[in-house]
Amino acid sequence: MLLRNRAFWLVLPAVLLIGICFLYPVTWLLQRSVSEPVWGFQNYQTIFGRSIYLGVLWNTISIAGTTTTLCALFGFPVAYSMVHSKPLLRRVLIFVVLIPFWTSILVRSFAWLVILQGGGIINDLLIGIGLIVEPLELVYNRFGVLLGMVQVLLPFMIFPLYSVMARIDESYFKAAMNLGANPIRAFLRVYLPLCLPGLLTGAMLVFIISLGYFITPALLGGRGDIMIAQLIFDRIDEFGDWPLASALAIVLLVGTGLLFVTVNVLLKLRGRGV
Repeated sequence: MLLRNRAFWLVLPAVLLIGICFLYPVTWLLQRSVSEPVWGFQNYQTIFGRSIYLGVLWNTISIAGTTTTLCALFGFPVAYSMVHSKPLLRRVLIFVVLIPFWTSILVRSFAWLVILQGGGIINDLLIGIGLIVEPLELVYNRFGVLLGMVQVLLPFMIFPLYSVMARIDESYFKAAMNLGANPIRAFLRVYLPLCLPGLLTGAMLVFIISLGYFITPALLGGRGDIMIAQLIFDRIDEFGDWPLASALAIVLLVGTGLLFVTVNVLLKLRGRGV
């Protein structure tokens, strides 16, 4: 019987937690997005029919995509260094990468606000050494948003890459070199394809987390850098527009789910050698 199954009782608390804290709220949002003010898809038509909402969706995708790309570019050499360094240096690098997890995102975002503002450390330093005359606009724009998000999300790219790189046999790279490939060709044709599972996993984590980011864009971004999470908050906080906010949340959830499925399919095809 099901009640006598030990696995059932072990899984039951997690199922109840997911059902109460996730499935019920999502179902409630879905129902509200299509039932108010009347039954239908008018809220979704509003989202995809007005340029202001399409602009926010594009902002969200472009910022998340750029953040993911920058995390990959900066995270790959760090992960590579962690794998191929001596044990002591490896522990130091892991420690340095883990440090951001010990500080809240809100504190880190405010720290960047202090550093990047007109009278901040960077502008004062550049003016002091004579490189610039007027302070640079480093905050309340796309640059500030990307810098803050990359700093927070970089570990989510580094550790998946590190876990995959640590399992790669170095003899593959050496064999390619012995067969006449130059270092660049050996890297692109042998090493990089072996790193793709970690790269895709890290990219998925960074991109999905970026899609729902709120604090960093709200503090460091400008009027043209509003993301969908900020729009959801504004629709509820300022206008009490729960139906449209619910539709925006469902769009974000569906988009995230489609991305997750796509990446998993790519990883399976990669595993089968397709």
